Amino acid sequence: MPAVAYAEVYAKDTDCSKWLVKENLEQLSVTNVIVQDAMRIKTLLGIVDDQYKSGGVGENDLLIIATARAHGYELVSNERRQNIPPAIAPKRKIPAVCSMVGVAVPCIDFIQYIRRSRAVFR
Repeated sequence: MPAVAYAEVYAKDTDCSKWLVKENLEQLSVTNVIVQDAMRIKTLLGIVDDQYKSGGVGENDLLIIATARAHGYELVSNERRQNIPPAIAPKRKIPAVCSMVGVAVPCIDFIQYIRRSRAVFR
């Protein structure tokens, strides 16, 4: 899990953060290569300086996407899919950014992840 995502979860969700600690989940550091790729994606979206749009991706989101690209991982996001991506690119959420030409990161939601795992809950 990207270190920035780990920090977000740790700050927001006590139960999930306890589980992450218990499972000793590997944290993927943000490297210079990842920062450079995040900046490239930011440019693709037309985001200038820190002028992120409400409802769209933020700086940490770009680092998470770039980390998935760098490691060749599939990204799991609970953000809603935008079947028709907003015309204003900076308003795109993680799944829409992942599907952009030039980004191309596989992205699934938690339900798809659980179904694929074939986990049984009782």
